[in-house]
Amino acid sequence: MLSKGFEVEMYTGTANGDIVGLSDKIVTSLDGFVREPDNRNVEYTTAPAKSYEQLLCALLQPRVKLRNYIKQLGDYTIIPGSSLSLGDSTRFFRSDPTNPYHDYIEQTYGTKVVTASVHINIGISDLELLMRACRIIRVEAPLFLALSASSPFIDGKATGYHSTRWGIFPQTPAYVPLFESHAHHVQWVESQLRAGTMQNVRHLWMSVRPNGDRRPYDLNRLELRICDLIIDPVALLAITAFLEARLLQVIENPRLDPLIQSEFSPEELISLSMANEAAAAATSLDAQLRHWQDGRTLSARDWINEIYQDVWAIAKQHGFACFLSPLQKILREGNEAQQWLQLHALGISPRHIISQAIDAAKEREIELEDKLCSSVA
Repeated sequence: MLSKGFEVEMYTGTANGDIVGLSDKIVTSLDGFVREPDNRNVEYTTAPAKSYEQLLCALLQPRVKLRNYIKQLGDYTIIPGSSLSLGDSTRFFRSDPTNPYHDYIEQTYGTKVVTASVHINIGISDLELLMRACRIIRVEAPLFLALSASSPFIDGKATGYHSTRWGIFPQTPAYVPLFESHAHHVQWVESQLRAGTMQNVRHLWMSVRPNGDRRPYDLNRLELRICDLIIDPVALLAITAFLEARLLQVIENPRLDPLIQSEFSPEELISLSMANEAAAAATSLDAQLRHWQDGRTLSARDWINEIYQDVWAIAKQHGFACFLSPLQKILREGNEAQQWLQLHALGISPRHIISQAIDAAKEREIELEDKLCSSVA
């Protein structure tokens, strides 16, 4: 099994869904939390682990700590969703007014970047294998967006997207090639830094990227960045298990590579993948996507099911199939955005939907923590 870890961005706010910036207070009072440029969301990171049981508790325990702390500040809680569901998307609330990189982000992108998400990191230390893994996940990233979409509202209105976050997010630089080798990646990043299209090595905002302690030279993990915030830890672990099983398949089969198995050129693959990402941002699991191998059209749901059938045996062999199986529930019942939009179609207001989701998330965390984390500890 591969090592796995998460970077989780979350909004804080009131129990009735209004988002309130508290990150400046949180990061000075709680270990393990870092600020984002806007004060309304805060991030925590889990240490790499191979065990899904450990990961579950690593996800839950900082949230318990966060909930207890912000409750002392007032009637505050954690708010599900990946966009400013009830507002205010017209203003930027700086968490650190003295940070020049935050100046650049606010002035260049505005509130398009004030989103919550989860980045899934999977450890792969072989550099060429890591590049191949990034290539395959780059062309399949829309599937992970389709599973995770949770941002259908902004400022109290339905936007027409299932993932408003990815629909409006400023992917930077505007064009990122399919990296053919580690040397190609290094050369490209260095040229972007010289040209100023990247402000620093972190300023590579795309669906998936290689990551490590000294980018772009020392790399040791694949970072999937496309997912909306998946508030339910069991659903997040299922999506992670799907990613890990696919990567184990990539490791076992050196021919599993878009540069080998696709009838499209690398440039055509980028265009196809960007169109697929846009389609998944709009209608998630119902999106009609084009397959990277031969261009055939199929729904995101059907494509995920195809891969699921392929990788189930790998997950079973490695002992984590029970963490993969909840993926079927997402395919059957819809992701969070689809469930919220079904309620909205019945006439229920976004505020009522978000306040219900706040209560459900809190109850789910308490239930999981009580049942599982005491025994793991």
